[in-house]
Amino acid sequence: MRAMVLHRQGPMSHRSLERVERPDPDPGPGEVRVRVRAVAICRTDLHVVEGDLPSRRLPLVPGHQTVGVVDRVGPGCRRFRPGDRVGIAWLRSTCGVCEFCRSGAENLCELSRYTGYHEDGGFAELAVVPEAFAYEIPATFSDPEAAPLLCAGIIGYRALRRTELTRGGRLGLYGFGSSAHVVIQIARHRGTEVYVATRAPAHRDLARRLGAVWTGEVGEPMPATLDAAIVFAPAGDVVPPALRALRKGGVVVLAGIHMSPIPAMEYGPHLFHEKTLRSVEANTRRDGEELLREAAEIPIRAEIVPYPLDAANEALLALKADRLSGTGVLLV
Repeated sequence: MRAMVLHRQGPMSHRSLERVERPDPDPGPGEVRVRVRAVAICRTDLHVVEGDLPSRRLPLVPGHQTVGVVDRVGPGCRRFRPGDRVGIAWLRSTCGVCEFCRSGAENLCELSRYTGYHEDGGFAELAVVPEAFAYEIPATFSDPEAAPLLCAGIIGYRALRRTELTRGGRLGLYGFGSSAHVVIQIARHRGTEVYVATRAPAHRDLARRLGAVWTGEVGEPMPATLDAAIVFAPAGDVVPPALRALRKGGVVVLAGIHMSPIPAMEYGPHLFHEKTLRSVEANTRRDGEELLREAAEIPIRAEIVPYPLDAANEALLALKADRLSGTGVLLV
């Protein structure tokens, strides 16, 4: 099979991922093999390539927002059959028996493993995944439309849940990449006013088209007090202004897997009045199932920038430079 492979972590370049021919993988017990049709790129892929996240396996096939068709099943599989369309997301396996797994917080499992990090991912013609961690894809979405939902959508959904916003209210989004452009569609569907602070003019234009009532730079004051905010930008210096923009009792959620250092803050303007600062770590399978169900009901329409598989380096470079409006998707 054809695959784009990372051999050494370092600054992203046109040669970070190498196209190679590999033997076709075989599914093990409880696993399904998927013939990949589309795989969305993600800022986490950049963190893996550049070494912001320490290496867990090299060489490695990145990619964790994969849509394709099951073409082979391993021993003991009962959930999917050849020909079924499925999605592969970031969370790949958990122990299933620890206190976190038993309490519904499997995303915090100490033995959790991740696609495109601990195991090979979807930047390839074939990918293998435990069938218990694969998702059925709603028919309303094409393959490229579904791919960004499998991480950008799921993580954004979990971040929105952790704001504890009821329907309505005012939500601020700091950074407006792949995840935020899904979240704004969910929030608007729920009757929430959305305010977007982001540096790229093209991202502000997209936010307005998707229903933001205000867009501006991160340093600009919000025109209204926020009930909650989600920080998607991996920049710690965004956190203090997000906290300052909250009403009393408001919540800021940090949605990234990696963030630069957060600067020192003052207690009064940033954290007093029972303001809350929360993070997000991965997702549960319940998050993924609920996101896909609500996304199909809305329906969410992801903004797609297509690339061939062999152009994975170019797609990631465009993401790093904030040249993508929406989500880059590799078509296999």
